[in-house]
Amino acid sequence: MNRRDFIQLTGLGAGTLMLPSISGLGRSVSPEALLEPGLDVAVKKRLADAALNAAKAKGATYADVRIGRYLNQFVITREDRVQNIVNTESFGVGVRVIANGCWGFAAIVDAKNESDTAKAAETAVAIAKANSKIQKEPVQLAPQKGFGEVSWKAPIQKNGFEVPVKEKVDLLMAVNGAAMANGANFVNSVLFMVNEQKYFASTDGSYIDQDIHRIWPNFTVTAIDRQTGVFQTRNSLSAPMGMSYDYLQTNPKDKITGITTRYNMGYDMLEDVTAAAKQAKQKVAAKSVEAGKYDLILDPSHTWLTIHESVGHPLELDRVLGYEANFAGTSFATLDKWQSKNFNYGSKQVNFIADKIQPGSLGAVGWDDEGVKTKQWDLVKDGVLVNYQAIRDQAHIIGEKESQGCCYADSWGSVQFQRMANVSLAPGKEKLSVDEMIKDVKRGIYIIGDGSFSIDQQRYNFQFGGQLFYEIKDGQIAGMLRDVSYQSNTQEFWNSCVKVCDDRDYRLGGSFFDGKGQPSQSSAVSHGSSTARINGVNVINTARKI
Repeated sequence: MNRRDFIQLTGLGAGTLMLPSISGLGRSVSPEALLEPGLDVAVKKRLADAALNAAKAKGATYADVRIGRYLNQFVITREDRVQNIVNTESFGVGVRVIANGCWGFAAIVDAKNESDTAKAAETAVAIAKANSKIQKEPVQLAPQKGFGEVSWKAPIQKNGFEVPVKEKVDLLMAVNGAAMANGANFVNSVLFMVNEQKYFASTDGSYIDQDIHRIWPNFTVTAIDRQTGVFQTRNSLSAPMGMSYDYLQTNPKDKITGITTRYNMGYDMLEDVTAAAKQAKQKVAAKSVEAGKYDLILDPSHTWLTIHESVGHPLELDRVLGYEANFAGTSFATLDKWQSKNFNYGSKQVNFIADKIQPGSLGAVGWDDEGVKTKQWDLVKDGVLVNYQAIRDQAHIIGEKESQGCCYADSWGSVQFQRMANVSLAPGKEKLSVDEMIKDVKRGIYIIGDGSFSIDQQRYNFQFGGQLFYEIKDGQIAGMLRDVSYQSNTQEFWNSCVKVCDDRDYRLGGSFFDGKGQPSQSSAVSHGSSTARINGVNVINTARKI
């Protein structure tokens, strides 16, 4: 890939750089192979039972087995040509055990019979026993009842893998054509699709079969002033979703403030790219922002990333405890703050909820990778820190009697560990529209879409950009701005939240490629909110001046 293609592709989102590691990306296959059925449930149960029995025979006090088939399709285009079409399939079995009070894990690719999975289990037990010689304290695993034989499927209307590749290429070519026809100089468009077929079994007595789908249509348009060399981009305002091709077939018509289109459970890619091309040209001619203090009106297409970095990650219990420091460090939200029962994470308008059940969200599943039934719980209640995100071997640390169901691995060959739930800002309780929120803003900026960001190693001090910026003067939109980024710290920022629109405005955003761990794993997670107002935030001008 040449430098120009690399820069254009990375404009679609930093997460795309993790493509080689998505879901243990496996062998290349034909599109037709992605439609072939996986193993029968009865076969999976036999493979799992062989592993569980072998683990117990070798002295394991607990064991779980994950049999995974991971399907991926990526269609990547630029202007009038297709750059790449990738179809991959990965299949294997991962076995995790506790023996001598210590974890052990082993995995095997393309397991064909019971002896294969039994050998993996025996290896996992041997590893656990070897590790136990240097472990100081035994694993304390929160109790978990078995669910017997159960299943969960994503509530999709149309399986995207059944849609011919030509139809997807035609869509992206139409998207690129619309961008160029409306003034874009360059355009890249991409369609990512994932199907995870996961089977979990454990010595607790659970046999759980799950079928998970995710999709992310995305693009970046670039407009250039050839006389000055100034260029601006506008990325797609789509949200990656726990849906399939039906996300592209639902026709949303709910407008907000006449500036952009509200996308939630359906996405019109052609409409968005047409607006994006025009807005990228407007950004080239827009006024550069004057640095200073502003009241910010933040659209849900923007707030998801601020929530992700300043709330979702710092309230992962492993970061709080210092067990995890990869990808931007540990957390300022230490146990003593939670134990005080009065730590103001935000204002009284701020309520953050963790969940793994919201329909259409990236994180929605029936059970996590430890066989724990998913649920919803409070993280911040009326501004006060009240809980964290924890898994079975962490629950006792914060006095929980059971796991919160947020343990995951990105493939059968990766060991499951604590991952972020969907973390969302609850809508305001009083009826409030975006227009009504803007009316009493004297000096403000309305920010739409996510952009570049930076956050420190304690998830405290940060800086965020965006896609579209509109100046607000005396309660009115006064025109487009550019070169906008705001700086704050997590506690000051959320304590400056004075208003949140009601649930009519609630929408999801999210990360298709959320990195964590060493070696790193990628997962998908959604963050919902309604439009929020944050007062008195420091805005800087990011333009380079020579």
